[in-house]
This record gives sequence, C-alpha cells and structure tokens, in this order.
Amino acid sequence: MTSTLQSKLDHLPDQPGVYLFRDEQGELLYIGKAAVLSNRVRSYFQKGTDHSPKNIVLVSHIADLETIVTRSELEALILESNLIKQHRPRFNVVLRDDKQYPYLRLPIKEDFPRLSIVRRVQQDGALYYGPYTPAGALRETLKVIKKAFPLATCTIEIDGKAERACLEFEIKRCTAPCTGNQSKEDYRHIVAQVRQFLEGRDHELLDDLRSQMETVAAREEFEEAARLRDRLFNIERTLEKQRITQTTTTDQDVIGLARQGTAVDLQILFVRGGLLIGRKDFFWPNSADASDEELVRPAIEQFYNKDGQPPKELLIPTDLDDVMVIEEWLSGKRGNAVRIVAPERGVKHQLLLLAEENAAAAAANHLRDEEIERQAVEELKRLVRLAVAPRRIEGFDISNTMGNQSVASMVVWEDGQMKKSDYRRFKIQTVTGANDFASMREVVTRRYGDSEELARPDLILIDGGLGQLAAAMEGLKQVGHRDLAIIGLAKARGEKEERIFLPGRKNPILLRSNSPATHLVQRIRDEAHRFAITFHRKLRGKALMASRLDQVIGIGEIKRASLLKRYGSLANIAAATDDELTAAGLDSKAVAEIRKALAKSTSSQS
Repeated sequence: MTSTLQSKLDHLPDQPGVYLFRDEQGELLYIGKAAVLSNRVRSYFQKGTDHSPKNIVLVSHIADLETIVTRSELEALILESNLIKQHRPRFNVVLRDDKQYPYLRLPIKEDFPRLSIVRRVQQDGALYYGPYTPAGALRETLKVIKKAFPLATCTIEIDGKAERACLEFEIKRCTAPCTGNQSKEDYRHIVAQVRQFLEGRDHELLDDLRSQMETVAAREEFEEAARLRDRLFNIERTLEKQRITQTTTTDQDVIGLARQGTAVDLQILFVRGGLLIGRKDFFWPNSADASDEELVRPAIEQFYNKDGQPPKELLIPTDLDDVMVIEEWLSGKRGNAVRIVAPERGVKHQLLLLAEENAAAAAANHLRDEEIERQAVEELKRLVRLAVAPRRIEGFDISNTMGNQSVASMVVWEDGQMKKSDYRRFKIQTVTGANDFASMREVVTRRYGDSEELARPDLILIDGGLGQLAAAMEGLKQVGHRDLAIIGLAKARGEKEERIFLPGRKNPILLRSNSPATHLVQRIRDEAHRFAITFHRKLRGKALMASRLDQVIGIGEIKRASLLKRYGSLANIAAATDDELTAAGLDSKAVAEIRKALAKSTSSQS
C-alpha cells in the first residue's frame, strides 16, 4: 500500500457518501456508498476480514481512492447509482441495458382521455401503466383494449364539432365523441372501465359491464346489449389467460435469481393487478463470486434509476442490509410508499419461485446462445483469416428509390448482441442518382474518417459483392485505415447460398446454410438492411408530404413546416376540420386548396 493511499485511509470522513477505488493508471475499479465512509472503506483493508473472492482481487488492484460526502445515505445511494451508470466500473455489477421501457399513459385530467405509449413517466397528473417488456406484451394489451373498449385512438382535438366520424366509428371501435355522438359522461364511463381492466379490478369491471348490459337490454336496445355481451366475453377470456394470482391487486415486481456454473441470470416479473404484463432478464456469464445481495441490490438501484415508476411492492430473494434507504428512495420516485419484501412462504414466495424458474430457463438459453456465438466467431475467424476472433463487427447497407433519398446505415454487433447505442444513419451527400458503389465509399469514408469516439471494429461487413467491397476499401484507403479487416456478403443471382467476398480474392467463399458463422453474418446484414430501409422510408414519407403541400397555393415553407409538425401525416391533415385548419393559421382559400390537393392525391393513388 502506498503512503498516499494510507494517508487517505487515515483521514476518511465520518459521514455518509460515495467512495471510488482506482488502479495505478487512474482507471475506476469500483464505486460504492456508505452510511459512514471511514468505517466502510477501511473494512476493505482490515486483516482477518472474510472477504469474498471478488473483493480480494479488487483490493489487490486498488492504488488510490477518493470520497464524495453527501448529506444523507439516501443522497449517497442516488449518487452511487448515477456514477455507476456513467462510468460502468470493472468490479461493479452493471446491468447491460440502456433501454427505456414502454408505458401506457392515460391523461385522466383531459375531457376525453386517450391512451398513448410513452417511455418516460412524468409527474403530470396522468396515470401510467407498465412497464411492458417485451414489446409484444404491450401490443397484446392494446389489442385487447381496442377490441373491448370503444376508446378514441385519434390525435385530433375532441370538441364535438367534427363534421364526420372516421372509420373507427363505422366498425364500432369508437363512438365518435368528436362529432358529439357521445357525451363526456358516457366517455368517462368507458375510461373508468379501462382503468379497472389495467388495474386488475376484475370484479368491479365485470359487475359494471353486466349491470350495463342488463340496463340496455331492459330498454330493448338489443344491439348495444349484444356489443356489451361480446365485450364481457372477451375480457373474461383475457383475464383467465393472463391472471397469475387472485390474492391481491397490488402492483408488484418480482426478482428471481438462478445460477448455472459461473453464470447468473436475474429475472424481473412485472405483475400489475394480478396480471403478468411482462418480464426482463439480466445475464452475467461470470458472476459466481458475487453474493445474491451483491447482485440484487445494484440491479434494483440501476433498473429503477431510469425514468420508470417503481411498483407498490418489490419481492426479492434475499434480505438487504440497507433496505430502508432503498425503500425511501423508491417511494420518492413513485410518489407514495414502496415496500420491499423477501417472502419465505405463501403466495408471494410462490411468485418468487416463478421468477426463479424463468431465470433458470433464461440462463440456459443465454449459455446456449453464447456457445453458438463462440462457434460462429471462431468459424468466421478461420474463414476470413483474422488474427483473433472478432468481438465487434460493424455492418453497412445503402438504401434508395431510383437514386432518390439515398441513405446508409451502420449497425454494430458486439460481444454477442446488437449494440443499438452505436448505430449510425447517414444521408448520402456527394452522390447523385442510384450509385451504390460511390455511396458506400462515401459512408465508409465518413465513418472512419470521423473523430467521433466509437470503438474500432475487428471486422467490417459490407452488404454487397466485389463492387461494393472495392468501393468500401477505397474509402478506407482514403482515410488511412487500410489495416481494418473487411468483407462483403451477397448471394449469387438466382441462388440461395450466401457468399463472402474477401479483398484481393476473385472467387468468394461459399457459406454453408446451417453454419453458425452464416447465421451471424446474415443477422448483421439483415439488421443493417432493416435500419437503412426504415430511415429511407421516413425521409421519403416526409418528402412526399412536403411535395404535395408544395402544390397548394397560399402555403409557404413556414406554414408547410408548421402543418407537418402539428399533424404528422397527410391523413391527419385531411381528417382535420376546417375550423382546426383555420386555427392552425390558414385562411379559407388555403383550406379549400388543401382539400382539393389531398383529394387529387387520394384519387390518383386509388
């Protein structure tokens, strides 16, 4: 131990705060929090302390430390979580997850609330339901709601003055409050039923629907009674499939752990009102030395450090020393009390076992996928004669329509998964017309001639054959990166087999259709293609909208941009009433011209 480190240990503050351990190069090794910094930090260096294998290795690397004093242990927890998220130190358990999860937002303070999908929970008086993960859980929930509850799904202002209802009214999935066909009170009744469904208040919802059905049947409104009967049936069937517990309607997140060899998987089940609405798992291939608490605690802190809303109750598989501080922090984020429980028996313990079963299954899948990925990169290394198996592969593709709106995409595969935070999109700037070769040369030059701090790839994958590969190589030469490994991937015309094209080699390598390497390069190429196509369609749609509005007399560039921003699509502009368009800044002549132009474009498409 150096004299500098010893001096810092001798003068540690007796206050709550965060400590940071560094190695001889100044790199962060570990970030932790403490109620009393002097006691916690010194404990790492005391002889006779029963350290975990991980901490023994950690201490052997510590060359320096620094501390940040906070006013409370809660502040220390929040600071620790933010610093870990920012720096991702080597010895901290870090969730490999940068997503924001989707929620359903219901703005109940509005006169006619409509559901929307958001990824940030805000303190705005609206109700938020979720998180829904994977996205299929959200789609399924919305599908049920749309089928069972005639809630408006449009984005127009609902004031009861619309001249006509949209198609949703014709197919009985909306009762057209926009035209005044449905009162605010009747609409609110539907909103209340949606809330009952999302909050798991089954008995209230079903009793409400039965009572409503009996009332309209007594008035001999048999068509409406039949619709209510069908809605009741659909909801009952959905609840039977999705309900996992009838004991409580409390919102719960359930954390389960499973170990397999050196690998650990942590599973979070999202239970809302007794419905399992989604799950998320986190996998660490080499965490055998970490205790359950060392895994669960940072998982809670990092997962809920996002914009998501904690549940009322969090079920965990192990006790936590600082559980009261974590509860205080989560309660502050939620706005009311959050309780953390480690149940050992009963229904809540059964939920823990269910989470553990999911974690065990996920761990087995991850290990199987890792073995397949390992075989794939080893095979790819041999095929393209790389010095080491690639850990990072960057894939490129070009997309345009007859040379118009030409774009390029770059996607990144790293350590077994697609790294979306490193994806990049490019508008082609120097090429006119459909020239994929020149476009590929431009985008490769821009990517590798850029000063942006992205990691250097072990392999570049170009979507295309010898022509695209040669163009990309010219781009690399232009920016002084001829040493980067690069290949092309393409199929021969009329054939199914993929071929890898190598620099300086005329004949390509024919890939076996069932080999792990084939599946890996196809996956990267297909993702680059998807990403490029999505960007191209977005630009093409904006250009199409702008070009149609350009034809309208009386609408200049500023008004056109304002309309596109306000309505988002030509269909929304067409659906807007004359009063709404006038409120958007158009005079009666411009409104008439818009109607005429959009009518022409519709008739020409049909």
